[in-house]
Amino acid sequence: MPRAPKQAVHSTENACQGAGEPRAPGDSLSARVPPFAGAVFLTTVADLTQLPSGGAPEVAFAGRSNAGKSSAINALVGRVGLARVSRTPGRTQHLNFFQLPTGALLVDLPGYGYAAASEQARRKWAQLVTGYLSARLSLVGLVLIADSRHPLTRLDHQLLDWFLPSNIPVHVLLTKADKLIARERALALDRAHDALARFHPDRAQQLSAQLFSSSHRWGVAEATEAIGEWFTRIRCDDTKRKAPASRGVTRGRKRPAIGEDSQP
Repeated sequence: MPRAPKQAVHSTENACQGAGEPRAPGDSLSARVPPFAGAVFLTTVADLTQLPSGGAPEVAFAGRSNAGKSSAINALVGRVGLARVSRTPGRTQHLNFFQLPTGALLVDLPGYGYAAASEQARRKWAQLVTGYLSARLSLVGLVLIADSRHPLTRLDHQLLDWFLPSNIPVHVLLTKADKLIARERALALDRAHDALARFHPDRAQQLSAQLFSSSHRWGVAEATEAIGEWFTRIRCDDTKRKAPASRGVTRGRKRPAIGEDSQP
C-alpha cells in the first residue's frame, strides 16, 4: 500500500487581519473545532428563492465535474453515501446542503465543465452557482476540488479570478492523490502552488492547497482543520466583503456566469 503523502499545505492567515480566536500555547485547533461526524442531509435547492434561512455559516464545495466533490464531502464527514457519488459526470444539478451537528452547513455545488450536458442545462447550473456565490452572506469559505492528475484548469482559474475579490478564503483539495506515485504527488502540489501564485499573485492571504484522497483518507485531518477554522473565525466587517460579480464588469457587456461559456 502506498504511503500517505506528506502535506505541504500553503497555509495562510485570515485575509481580514485580526479576525479569529486567539490560541493558547499548545492549544490544538482540531480539539476546538466542531467535529464533522454526524452530518445529515438538509435540503436541495434548485432555485435561489429556496435557500435555507437562519444565517448558519456555510462552506461551499466547487469544482469540475468528476473531480471528486461528493467523495471529498463524504470523507470529511466520515459517512459513505451522504453526498451522492456517481461515475457519470454532471449528476449534481442542484445545491445540496448538509448540516453538521453544530448547525453549520456544507454545500455541494453543481460541477462545471461537463460538455455532454446541454447548453441550456450548463447555463442553468452556472447561473445557480454564480447567484449563490455572489450573494450568500453566510458563506465563510470555498473548497475548490481539483483532480491532482491535472489540477487547476482554465475553468478553475476562471472561478478563482471571479470569486477571490469577495475576500472569502479558498482551500484547494488536490483529489485522487492515491493515483499518483510519491514524486508525482509532490510535483502536483508544487505546480498547484506555483499556478496559484502566478495567476493570483495578490491573493496569497486567501489561498491554500493540499493533497487529498477520499478512498485512502489522506489529508482529511488537514482539510478538516482548515475548514473548521473558518467556522470558528469572527466574521470581518461586511464592508470588507465585495460581491464577486462586481469585479471586471464592462459597461454594456454581460459577464458570463461561472463555466457558462467554456468547454473542458
